[in-house]
Amino acid sequence: MTWAPEGGGYTGSVHIESAGLVSKLYRVNDDYRVSASEALCATSVNIRAEEGKRRRDTTITFANGKAAYSEKDLLKNAVVLTKETPVPACVHDYIAGLQRLRTLRIDLGQSAQVPLSDGKKSASVRVEAQEREEIITPVGKFKAMRYEVFMFNEVLVNKKARLYVWLTEDERRLPVQIRVKMQFLIGTIELKLEKQE
Repeated sequence: MTWAPEGGGYTGSVHIESAGLVSKLYRVNDDYRVSASEALCATSVNIRAEEGKRRRDTTITFANGKAAYSEKDLLKNAVVLTKETPVPACVHDYIAGLQRLRTLRIDLGQSAQVPLSDGKKSASVRVEAQEREEIITPVGKFKAMRYEVFMFNEVLVNKKARLYVWLTEDERRLPVQIRVKMQFLIGTIELKLEKQE
């Protein structure tokens, strides 16, 4: 994942790739890119996804209180979905939402609301500071706060899951671990900080 200043705002990107046995059963090779304003409000998102036999290119533009969503099937060279959704004046996509979480100071046991949109849906997502923990990553040990982000289970994402994010308790507030606990058949997805620049 990258996040950097660009042209008076920010750009961020994430590359997701399946590995090991999962990759043999269901290959994933996704590139996700976002542009956001200085206030971390999403302005545009592009997702190029290869998941199993699907090849999709998705663009989302956020402007004038609306999210314009367009999804193209690259194998059929056809637009398969367009949608326009009302959104708050300042709404975050997933990456800008993570950056917004880094700026929040939520005390243990407290919560805050963060406006998120995936372009098809928009929701005010509750984020709760749950516990202080020591997280061990390939980079080292970190004292971190565990947050639960309540965006699954029909809130923003229809899948049944729980999302946890651990941020360091120092001024950097680095995301050192992210965990998505999904239903039994899919299991748990865990990301750990391997390098910081």
